[in-house]
Amino acid sequence: MPDLLTIEGLRAGYGEAVVLPGMSLSLPESQVLALLGRNGTGKTTLINSIVGITRRFGGSLSLGGADITAMRPDQRARVGIGWVPQERNIFRSLTVEENMTAVAQPGPWTVDRVYEMFPRLKERRNNFGNQLSGGEQQMLAIGRALTLNPRVLLLDEPTEGLAPIIVEELLRALGTITRSGGICSIIVEQHAQKILGLADRVVILERGTIVHDAASQALKADPAVLERYLGVSGGAGAKTQH
Repeated sequence: MPDLLTIEGLRAGYGEAVVLPGMSLSLPESQVLALLGRNGTGKTTLINSIVGITRRFGGSLSLGGADITAMRPDQRARVGIGWVPQERNIFRSLTVEENMTAVAQPGPWTVDRVYEMFPRLKERRNNFGNQLSGGEQQMLAIGRALTLNPRVLLLDEPTEGLAPIIVEELLRALGTITRSGGICSIIVEQHAQKILGLADRVVILERGTIVHDAASQALKADPAVLERYLGVSGGAGAKTQH
């Protein structure tokens, strides 16, 4: 299967600071990639660089074989880069439905399909963004990204601060979304064990460089890797250091 997203030799950062000294990474369709690492290792910078909001010093990005390196963030969104930032960035003064219809593009992911995935949003369809709980806001942020009909879905710590029951619901939905075809996902997550059951593949960063890239099952079978790079044990409650 050809790669959907390809990053080659990406040097990127902020101002004069280079955070990613030479990132190369590729993802095929229907793959869920978990991006792990201690704080400050470049995880969010990688996500932001794919979105197009960092300073690029070199390297290239392509989506479905088409070069998107020179595209602005809004252009990247239109050709298939979907983004759910840590801050969610929903429109708080718009209703749930207006949040999604405001950005929707033609494709399989319609507002009604998002409602099927997240029935709670359908119940809240006429509520304003600022009237939603944290979990509902996260569902809306994901739903809004889906109505853009992305080919790559980027999620920066989507479970942070949410109740365990909501986390389970979100992770289950994300697995269904990616494996329904046509999409690959990159998920930044602080809780390593939480994401291993969902991800197909795990990449661990240190100082903006990939230090581990393996199948999720292999990492589950070798908890020493988590201990070495993340400072956690392999237990169910393990999480990376904050």
